Amino acid sequence: MTPTTPAVVTTGLTRRFGDFTAVQEVNLSVAPGQFFGFLGPNGAGKSTTIKMLTGLLAPTSGSIHILGLDTTASPLEVKRQIGVVPEGLALFGRLTGSEYLKFVGQMYGLDKVLTAQRTAELLDFMSLASEPKKLITDYSHGMQKKLALAAAVIHGPKILFLDEPFEGVDAIAAGTLKAMLQGMIARGATIFLTSHVLEIVERLCTHIAIIDKGRLITHGSLEDLRAGVATASNGSRHLTLEEIFIQVVGSQHTADAPARELTWLG
Repeated sequence: MTPTTPAVVTTGLTRRFGDFTAVQEVNLSVAPGQFFGFLGPNGAGKSTTIKMLTGLLAPTSGSIHILGLDTTASPLEVKRQIGVVPEGLALFGRLTGSEYLKFVGQMYGLDKVLTAQRTAELLDFMSLASEPKKLITDYSHGMQKKLALAAAVIHGPKILFLDEPFEGVDAIAAGTLKAMLQGMIARGATIFLTSHVLEIVERLCTHIAIIDKGRLITHGSLEDLRAGVATASNGSRHLTLEEIFIQVVGSQHTADAPARELTWLG
């Protein structure tokens, strides 16, 4: 891979479930070193796309290249280069946090000494070291989220895929995680993030793609998106990502849906 090789490229990426098309003809390119936000309303196809990008789900058609590697031809090599925090955390509940991280590290091919060193550092960094005998099944949701993120970075991935990483995480822990992610970007990693918390995406991400009903609607730098949706009514006002999102996606949904109300609420 050369420094100019895109981190992620999809061509005609499509996934169908029977007669339902969850993702349709998505063409996407993410440059190395970008903090990339992948947005859309519920059911838009975000998680399905991430599952295909990370090898958890096979595309119906189309192609995916990660760091220049075809995910169909080189699936194991791709998996060695990426880290994933999926929608469902899929942790081994009957292990302790330390046992789980050591297992994951060795699965990635790290030697025992390096795995133990990184496990200790990650547990301390994530504030999970105070109860070493506690089983994962007894962790809070926020603790499980932090452990999943620790497992995703223990091997030093070049690309990190995050599906709602801040959900259920308290403000202090979220601040720690944001600092870690920005540190990864500073060292040249690429981060592909989905989140419904648009304020977080706006603070972290430099480039955005928006998907709706399985189709990619728009993508580019945040400033390009701002310029693309600017209207005379906005004047020179600085649009927030939420305002951009609503203009790109929300107006269509509002127009398609009849006006409704709950009659028992005054």
